[in-house]
Amino acid sequence: MASVVEYKGLKVGYYCGYCDSEEGKASCGMWAHSMTVQDYQDLIDRGWRRSGKYVYKPVMNQTCCPQYTIRCRPLQFQPSKSHKKVLKKMLKFLAKGEISKGNCEDEPMEPTMPTMEDAVASDFALINKLDIQCDLKTLGDDLKESVKSEEKKKGKSSEREESNELIQSQDMEEKLDSGEPSHSAKVHTAPQPGKGADLSKPPCRKAKEIRKERKRLKLMQQNPGGELEGFQVRCQPPSLFPPKAKSNQPKSLEDLIFESLPESASHKFEVRVVRSSPPSSQFKATFQESYQVYKRYQMVVHKDPPDKPTVSQFTRFLCSSPLEAENPPYGPDCGYGSFHQQYWLDGKIIAVGVIDVLPYCVSSVYLYYDPDYSFLSLGVYSALREIAFTRQLHEKTPQLSYYYMGFYIHSCPKMKYKGQYRPSDLLCPETYVWVPIEQCLPSLENSKYCRFNQDPEAVDGDRSQEPDRLQVFYKKAIMPYGVYKKQQRDPSEEAAVLQYASLVGQTCSERMLLFRN
Repeated sequence: MASVVEYKGLKVGYYCGYCDSEEGKASCGMWAHSMTVQDYQDLIDRGWRRSGKYVYKPVMNQTCCPQYTIRCRPLQFQPSKSHKKVLKKMLKFLAKGEISKGNCEDEPMEPTMPTMEDAVASDFALINKLDIQCDLKTLGDDLKESVKSEEKKKGKSSEREESNELIQSQDMEEKLDSGEPSHSAKVHTAPQPGKGADLSKPPCRKAKEIRKERKRLKLMQQNPGGELEGFQVRCQPPSLFPPKAKSNQPKSLEDLIFESLPESASHKFEVRVVRSSPPSSQFKATFQESYQVYKRYQMVVHKDPPDKPTVSQFTRFLCSSPLEAENPPYGPDCGYGSFHQQYWLDGKIIAVGVIDVLPYCVSSVYLYYDPDYSFLSLGVYSALREIAFTRQLHEKTPQLSYYYMGFYIHSCPKMKYKGQYRPSDLLCPETYVWVPIEQCLPSLENSKYCRFNQDPEAVDGDRSQEPDRLQVFYKKAIMPYGVYKKQQRDPSEEAAVLQYASLVGQTCSERMLLFRN
């Protein structure tokens, strides 16, 4: 299935949830009827973000609060002192029922991972007002007919295209990593000289340690993580995570999260990953309970009136997704697409992380939780669990090695906490290359809007250079824009299409179908 989008253009001057401005916000948006995970991966690598089926991109040099796409590198991630406090607080609560008094001094403010609703509250007001001119069901049927006719014409060429796309996905990963100073992330680094008996050589590993490592890798291959339905991350699955670090080594993230609990533990805790679109049987079975947690969260944390967090709003915002589910043999066991990561305590849901699993990353969309458990710092805890989840998926799918945290807004104090998950990178808004956040912060102190790429000659490598090759879906037919524009007499039509092409880039403009009517 191809990605099908309806571009809505530039919107300026509606309410900003970060600075309370009613004039300074600017973004471009489009409705996505359907979208492949590779297309969405490429779009978020150009600064786009989804809210339900609405995909939007801030106009960085015009908006009052520039929003920079941020990603963490989980393979190199080491929890900070404040992160460890949150994890230990959770373990104490599960083991002994202890409730820590007050928040850790160094913790970011709550809610930490979630504030997507703050980011797009005004976008939702806009979305509700937008007039969708196409019937999405009819559009889907028309597209299927059109694709069938195209397949008859192309014959075996589609098989070659599929193999080319697999090669493209590998090339894209190499492209993402090119030119970046610290992207060859590895979990283990080679021993440094000067620490062995012979100071010119690295220390030797004991045979016992080597055997343990081989056994662990063998167990991981035998039990990579289970199926999607009920795909669970339990409190210490021995086949998935490394043994405890020695006392003279820092504990890994997995050591801290999956520390053994006593048999007499006060609470039972587990995390389940269920597909939200299309909804799995487990998602359907827990829908009402999950919605009630969301409703309480919105009323207590965001002060919404009782009638505002409706089922339809919850579904549109956090359950509906344009991403097509994909389960390729080389992909993660849970597959690609949109999921809810449910946190279960003593048989009930206390928090839900909304995530997208994409070819190169886990993308965090939103978090909501039961306010009665806010003392557990669930925003921080869920972010750390999602980082660990990314590392777990990486074991089978090596190219899946990043954790996207949405937008970093340096000018908004409550959104700067994302910079604490290191190492991390920010996306240059002009050339779309990733730059380590440490190199970006000095520039952001001087100006809200910054070009992070220090090469003045560098340009967007995927900029639209051949707009006539852009694919258009018009009157139940797929055609290049060069053919479509000959049938048009509206002068504003070309400006809108060219703006769309410049924002999505040449690659996506040739793969995705731009719906026109």
